[in-house]
Amino acid sequence: MNTVGTMVALASPMDAAGRVDRASFQRMLDFQLAGGVDGVVVGGTTGESATLTVEELSDLIRTARAHLPESVSVIAGSGSNSTQRAADLTRLVFEAGADGAMVVTPFYNKPTQGGLVRHYEAVADAALGPVLLYNVPSRTACDMHPSTVAELAQHERIVAVKEAVADMQRLRELRERCGDQLAVLSGDDGSLIDALEVGVDGTVSVTANVAPKAMAQMVALGRGGNLGAARKIDDRLRKLHAALFVESNPIAVKWALTRLGVIDGPDLRLPLTPLDGAHEALLDDALRTAGLH
Repeated sequence: MNTVGTMVALASPMDAAGRVDRASFQRMLDFQLAGGVDGVVVGGTTGESATLTVEELSDLIRTARAHLPESVSVIAGSGSNSTQRAADLTRLVFEAGADGAMVVTPFYNKPTQGGLVRHYEAVADAALGPVLLYNVPSRTACDMHPSTVAELAQHERIVAVKEAVADMQRLRELRERCGDQLAVLSGDDGSLIDALEVGVDGTVSVTANVAPKAMAQMVALGRGGNLGAARKIDDRLRKLHAALFVESNPIAVKWALTRLGVIDGPDLRLPLTPLDGAHEALLDDALRTAGLH
């Protein structure tokens, strides 16, 4: 499984009745493939994992793996605030055909760093393939420290960490502590260009839902040492990075994908609701500035 380059945290398109829209999902996969991404993440935060059933997640994984070439990794979200459930779900996503599992830190429970080590070791022991750690304290109220990541990097199945904190010193520390043992991926599009300068291995991106080609080019240039050219791309995308979070993710992402004709509609599952019309002009401007609309 590829753990470097540009991975996209895919939205899960739905119809007006709240059912997963497989035809729109397949168009999204084609859009990402044409954009040159290295992998897709199915059923993560952007994919409304909190409201997907196990059956729906399995179907999305099978659909993605059957639709994409083997060169594009299919990673599935399999985190939970119950260690046993996370282990069971991680096993399930591999059985459905995922190449890797992305496991978010336990939310709400607020475990200690020692609890995080034991949680992830149990999940990785149960996994049937590579595991990616996912730290996003703004959503989980749980922050996994670099020292904890370094300890977990010793596990043979733990291969990467997605760090969704815009802190370059933290990314430097992760690089220094983990060396070649672990791929370090940015999970914050707004600070990605700076993260590339620090030396991250790639990204799991929300913006790539809407601008896969630009994001893939920026990451490739940045990792190749051409930061000047990468920054020029980022300059076009800065409004988009911000606008896609004007309301809780993936509300604006689904609106933008609908606007671009990639999916049929911006429908979400409660408690998320469609984009407030007051933000539409902001999104339209960001898409135009990015050269997408």
